[in-house]
Amino acid sequence: MRLFLALMPPPALRRRLGELADIAWPHCGGRRVPDDSLHLTLAFLGEQPEPRATEIGDWLARLTILPGQWRLDRWGGFRRPGIVWVGGAEGEAPLRDLQYQLWDGLEGMDLTGRPKHFAPHITLLRRAPRQPGPALPDVSLTWDYTRVELIQSFFTQGGSHYVSLARTTLPEESPCLPSR
Repeated sequence: MRLFLALMPPPALRRRLGELADIAWPHCGGRRVPDDSLHLTLAFLGEQPEPRATEIGDWLARLTILPGQWRLDRWGGFRRPGIVWVGGAEGEAPLRDLQYQLWDGLEGMDLTGRPKHFAPHITLLRRAPRQPGPALPDVSLTWDYTRVELIQSFFTQGGSHYVSLARTTLPEESPCLPSR
């Protein structure tokens, strides 16, 4: 099973992010990420056997994260893989702390793969031959997040599809993740 931990945007924000992808596509080209696939990856876990997925899901369901807010206010890209994304600096520190805390727990289960650098972003386009430029409009979105989800990724002819297998509990349901 191909797995990752992610924040999944609420429906209204997901639609707005999809609109931004539609705006960026004529300028940058590439393949648009479907609205249902828009997310912020916190930990990519790769291929895992089903018993390991169950273990990770059980662990995640016992966690509560501190709710946070991330302000998305800039376009960006990764030239070599042709990624066009939106992100923002305001709210990145709590996301980095969350990502760090999640990896501490994952490594406690003998999972490996913690990246050396974490750059929070939401991929809108893949394989884009051109990076975003000044012709794109300003971005100003706010994302209030409360849960991390364990996602299974399926590859089909139509692209990747995601299924949520587990999620953290809401703050009033359980004690919080320890701060770093």
